[in-house]
Amino acid sequence: MKKFTATAIIAIFAIFSFISCQGGPFGKATGSAQADDMLRLLPKDMDAVFFIDIQGILTIDSVNKLLTEKTEDEQFERYSDYQKLIDMTGLDIKKDIYYVAAAMKGGMGNQDEWVVGVVNLKYDKDMLLSYIRAKNEEESTELIEEEYSGFTLYTVKEEGEEGTFAFLDQSNIVAGNTVLVKSVVDVFQKKEESVLQNEDFSVLFKDTDKSALFWGGILIPPEISAELTKEMPMASNLDSIQAVSLSFDYKSKTIMAEIKLRSGDPIENQEIADNLIGLKEMGAMITIQDFNFAEVLDRIEITSAPDHVRIFASYPDDFFNDFMSKFTLKESEEEK
Repeated sequence: MKKFTATAIIAIFAIFSFISCQGGPFGKATGSAQADDMLRLLPKDMDAVFFIDIQGILTIDSVNKLLTEKTEDEQFERYSDYQKLIDMTGLDIKKDIYYVAAAMKGGMGNQDEWVVGVVNLKYDKDMLLSYIRAKNEEESTELIEEEYSGFTLYTVKEEGEEGTFAFLDQSNIVAGNTVLVKSVVDVFQKKEESVLQNEDFSVLFKDTDKSALFWGGILIPPEISAELTKEMPMASNLDSIQAVSLSFDYKSKTIMAEIKLRSGDPIENQEIADNLIGLKEMGAMITIQDFNFAEVLDRIEITSAPDHVRIFASYPDDFFNDFMSKFTLKESEEEK
């Protein structure tokens, strides 16, 4: 199995799932940015937008425990070079990455999917770039440099795939599809409008919990809804859904998740809610090994309103650890 290459590093930057304390042109120092500061860097014409508070998510005991176990695992280290990444760059994913704002264009139906992410972090550009170049040389992958509007864009090509990244300032790195990375540079230089000027997202986020650790929204064009219902005739009432908002939070040792399917048809909303409740009840009857899925599904509430269908769930912090331990215990007993 190949070790992580620079392409994988870019993926970590963009998704996460990156040593200065001075602010960039937007006046926000590392770790001090807020959601709107981050979204202000994303292009206007996007289909999906997400914001992630990385350090907040790491306060969840079960998440922190899982990440610690993985990063300390010998096999993980062998295939990820995680400790080498820390030694050569000074960058520790568990401590130095603060926020991620990500956006997607396309990806629904038969459309190509373009993804871009801006990461707010504490990093040393020279050390990080040196590490990426060393990994590219080690893995014989191609690293192409291109000047664009006063910025250097770095594109990694590997096995038919490519990804681009650029250092926006001392606190922010952008990574993803080349076209979208260029758009982020244009937004950064105020040559292009940001997603904050997108009226559809402004409406969608009015009652979305933007203080949550993870939140976002997806716009669903009518033609995409029609295409999806053709592929799934039993879900024909889903064609009324125009957008989806979601949030994930952690308070008082409780993990909470909320999804809202946005539609302006109250009758369709009630039908969708009823169908989802029916699926939930069917799923609650499933048992695998000693685990009954009702333990998970009974914590999900599904309700309808004139303009949306709400799906809400809450779980104690240790719920999923207990959930996984039941399967782990069963597997250990079978191996004896």
